[in-house]
Amino acid sequence: MSDAPARSDTTGTAAPPKTGAVVPVLAFSGIVVSLMQTLVIPIVGQLPQYLDASASDTAWAITATLLAAAVATPVMGRLGDMHGKRRMLLVSMTMLVIGSVVAGLSDSLVPMIVGRALQGLSSGVIPLGISILRDELPAEKLGSATAMISASLGVGGALGLPAAALIADNFDWHALFWTSAALGVVALVLVLALVPESKVRTGGRFDLAGAAGMAAGLVCLLLAISKGADWGWGSGTTLGLFVAAVVVLLGWGFFELRVDQPLVDLRTTARPQVLITNLASVAIGFGMFSMSLVIPQLLQLPERTGYGLGQSLLAAGLVMAPSGLVMMALAPVSALVSRAKGPKVTLMIGALIVAAGYGLNVLLMSEVWHFVLASCVIGAGIGFTYGAMPALIMGAVPASETGAANSLNTLMRSIGTSVASAVAGVVLAQMTTRFGPYALPGEDGFRTVLALGAGAALIGFAIAAFIPRQRPAAPDTAAAGEPVRPATEASAAQA
Repeated sequence: MSDAPARSDTTGTAAPPKTGAVVPVLAFSGIVVSLMQTLVIPIVGQLPQYLDASASDTAWAITATLLAAAVATPVMGRLGDMHGKRRMLLVSMTMLVIGSVVAGLSDSLVPMIVGRALQGLSSGVIPLGISILRDELPAEKLGSATAMISASLGVGGALGLPAAALIADNFDWHALFWTSAALGVVALVLVLALVPESKVRTGGRFDLAGAAGMAAGLVCLLLAISKGADWGWGSGTTLGLFVAAVVVLLGWGFFELRVDQPLVDLRTTARPQVLITNLASVAIGFGMFSMSLVIPQLLQLPERTGYGLGQSLLAAGLVMAPSGLVMMALAPVSALVSRAKGPKVTLMIGALIVAAGYGLNVLLMSEVWHFVLASCVIGAGIGFTYGAMPALIMGAVPASETGAANSLNTLMRSIGTSVASAVAGVVLAQMTTRFGPYALPGEDGFRTVLALGAGAALIGFAIAAFIPRQRPAAPDTAAAGEPVRPATEASAAQA
């Protein structure tokens, strides 16, 4: 194939990279950004009162973040490849700080939505961080560091809920956003001081038309998925958005195949290792998020329902927190398995562990420790899968396309989580039980969502089985940051 024109500033002998602080700084930055996922959960029910708006309108405080993240992730990845990954990392962290300040100052709906959208623009931090690691670290350190940065997405989400609940219970709700702004400033300063700028650049001209087309298609798709339950899945608006998404994304793909310097090189994306990994990522993303949708609700439902445990939001968050620590703790193990057996095997093992965790939770739902155990098993599986996916992507793309490729993979996971949220919403709305005058999600509904999470993980396992095996890279080639191409890709690389 013919890759987009690429340039590298790595002429000559580069100085040995200063790697001591890079990994912890990037991991901390990833955790700070992933905290945005759970930041407003403790106050979702109170937002209509706080902002003097309807519940359907305040839901845009969550939807805006999702849509902004979907657009920003691939764009920041491509800009990082072109103009410097550290530079785009700093831009992303700046957006998080500005968005947090705007939301912290808001007392009405519009500034809150603007602030949350700006926070969503920081979502490219984790794929950019992984791409920086590829450029800066020696080959022997890259696997474990990549797994740790990738796991920070789950760590921040798991730790964010109890932290946000604690702040919301004891302080004014604006303190949530001032805290995120302060953490963002700390991460920004650390990146400025300790993370070097990558010398691997593609240069070239940014594909503005491609970015606009991708943004339009993704917004239509994710808007239909996230708001379909509110608008009605058979409504003209929802169906129209789905149709528009298909038409726009097909047109965008046709355009990207014909432009000289595309936003996303679809020929690279079509390589079996990249394409199949991205498909598996959608399924794994679905499986990952199902836990977050079920466990907090079951823990907080009244004990009088017969299946709820009557816990507070803070207690529910504390039950989920150990899963994030397990993800981080198993990052080095994930890297060791990938080094010994290959990231394909690691991804498949992780998918099976996730499925086993959900199966365990279907059987054990009556005690708090049941949920701690199940979430930790699922977290262990997620730690394996999230460490393997970027390794698979980076093993199949040139160094000059690492940022864009990792960002697209992150986007695929996000689409999986969005679909999980929509499907779980439909299931729990249909499978209800009466509790006094109220209809609450029934126990069978929760078991169904957990079973769907297990099924999605097994689908991810089955898809991953088709990922081509890689030939081991020569040590000097891997250390130089060159792509490790699967043997099955040799002919595709010449096409």
